[in-house]
Amino acid sequence: MSKYVCPMHPDVSQEKSGICPKCKMGLIAQKDSHENHDKHAGHSVSIFKNKFWLSLLMTIPVLAYSQSIQEWLNFSSPDFTGSFYIPFIFSTIIFFYGGMVFLKSAVSELKARMPGMMTLISMAIVTAYSYSVATQFFIDGDTFFWELATLVTIMLLGHWLEMSAIAKAENALDAIAELLPDEAEKIVNGKPKKVRVSELSVGDVVLVRPGSNIPVDGTIVEGSSSVNEAAISGESKPTTKSVDDEVIAGTINQDGSIKVEVTKLGDDTALAGIMRLVSEAQSTKSKTQVLADKAAFTLTIIALVSAFLTFVVWFVIDGTGYALERAVTVLIIACPHALGLAIPLVVSISTTLSARNGLLVRKRLALEAARKLDMVLFDKTGTLTKGEHGVTDVWAAKGYKEEDIVSLAASLEQNSEHIVGKGIVKFADEQSAKTKETSDFSAIPGYGVKAKIGKEKYLAVSYSYINENDLAIPNDIKDKVRGSAKEGKTEVYLVKSDKVIGAIALADIIRDEAKMAIKSLKAMNIQTAMITGDSKEVAAYVAKQLGLDTYFADVKPEDKANEVKKQQKNGRKVAMVGDGVNDAPALSQADIGVAIGAGTDVAIKSADIILVKSNPIDVVKIVKLSKATYRKMVQNLVWAAGYNVLVIPLAAGVLFSVGIVVAPALGAAIMSISTIVVALNAQLLRRVDLSSQ
Repeated sequence: MSKYVCPMHPDVSQEKSGICPKCKMGLIAQKDSHENHDKHAGHSVSIFKNKFWLSLLMTIPVLAYSQSIQEWLNFSSPDFTGSFYIPFIFSTIIFFYGGMVFLKSAVSELKARMPGMMTLISMAIVTAYSYSVATQFFIDGDTFFWELATLVTIMLLGHWLEMSAIAKAENALDAIAELLPDEAEKIVNGKPKKVRVSELSVGDVVLVRPGSNIPVDGTIVEGSSSVNEAAISGESKPTTKSVDDEVIAGTINQDGSIKVEVTKLGDDTALAGIMRLVSEAQSTKSKTQVLADKAAFTLTIIALVSAFLTFVVWFVIDGTGYALERAVTVLIIACPHALGLAIPLVVSISTTLSARNGLLVRKRLALEAARKLDMVLFDKTGTLTKGEHGVTDVWAAKGYKEEDIVSLAASLEQNSEHIVGKGIVKFADEQSAKTKETSDFSAIPGYGVKAKIGKEKYLAVSYSYINENDLAIPNDIKDKVRGSAKEGKTEVYLVKSDKVIGAIALADIIRDEAKMAIKSLKAMNIQTAMITGDSKEVAAYVAKQLGLDTYFADVKPEDKANEVKKQQKNGRKVAMVGDGVNDAPALSQADIGVAIGAGTDVAIKSADIILVKSNPIDVVKIVKLSKATYRKMVQNLVWAAGYNVLVIPLAAGVLFSVGIVVAPALGAAIMSISTIVVALNAQLLRRVDLSSQ
């Protein structure tokens, strides 16, 4: 059975497809199937935390008044009327209060035909409790109340660690929706009027002021400006927009007021398309089971078969009483104390290690998969580069010095909010260039700025302005500027009295750590590539500087996810590293999505792992931590599951003929030792050196 929900308004759902009444976006189908079974569905960190502490508190009197524990440790607890029933009373509370969460999850696993850890735990605690109650009141034998209490408590601890190790974040689709303003200024009778975006219709005209997010997909019908489309297209340069040019919802209008005629709304917008891609990629994510669940499934089958055969054999040999004791012993020895902690402890420690090294792991399966990576695809802007423009070249016409050009340009740009202007001002500060006072400052929407310095009129403008106004570029700088343009750099021309007196080239600044990251990954036989919305010239320049194996340029958002799919179809395990909204579908589609911590909320919430320090070289740490973590997981599982597989036959009595029979109490005690071994082995993970050198 499927239901249809709105990706922007999860509270809107219905059984048939349609349009959301709030935002007019198409509803997305969500399937309810056993394939989507989640053992933690409906659970939270606080549930396991609270149940663990209360169960631990109640376990203490159970242990204190258990005869087996008293005999082993040679002590006795205060005796009073009714003290004999303390283990029964508190274990009953623990069973129903702490154990019920496992019982309910086991039912879900069985309905989904995916018996795993929850089924094994439930089988053990039900057997321990039922047999203990029977021996307490009806038949002869040893009770296992202490085993029941400790098992439930340890399992609660394990699942608390497991869930708290994974940072829960809001849905990536909600973060994308936040890019859209709730209100827009609709032109009504020639005047702007604030209305909700959901009230707009195709053909309406809206006013978008400087610095505002564009609320709709549409066409400019009046005005011109520079629009920052980096979040959607990945293009690092602001795009000049004027009448008849298209604009995209969620992008930022920078320096001029524009009027936009609405052409697309809701489900038809580019942003909605990205949201669909994210949703589809997330819903088709691999359903690979956790290693512990696989081991638990195997152990469940082994325990059930062994217990049944044990009962049958001993029933024939010695009657019902001993057969029941042996069968129960088998099931209780199958209690996954060590198995239940084998993975959560390693995950908890590796998560702590990753946090200390600038990595935030949201999905542990991604960390596990990192050890198998064949390719790492890097977004350019904000990932391999800083996403901010820095000056690379300065040229001065005859009669001027380079420092003069920097000083004059910075003087003009010091009041500008444009990222190119900010780059020039920052460069001037680094060069200790003095700025001068200006007057009559104003922006030239889509082209640059102008102002007076003293009595002279100066402009800092783009090549488009130079070309449209037929201004001549001096021959002594023309060839140099042309060369920088081929490398995809941004050119700013300084004009005095309609004469070009100099030019400045800027480019997205490459991160210092990027080269080291690429070099380290290649040394690990992992192919490196860059995927960007920038032009081929820009991509080629950056790829050459970094020594990348390959690059993909002029890539649209939907093509980023498609490129990841293409590489996966070729048999590669792919990691995608990005920071923008346009990276979200690719981050979700990749085997591992890695977000730069300084990136957008959308990229972060679509990713599996986040680089908190925004350092590309931390991708290398992910691979190293993955290999070390997986190694410890396997070691723990081999010990935990291997112990059960070896001891279960002894509990069944296969060596009875030579006098070797594992008593239930002894088996439980050895099981505790197994848990300690697993815990100590997990602690050794702390010694792993994640240094990238």
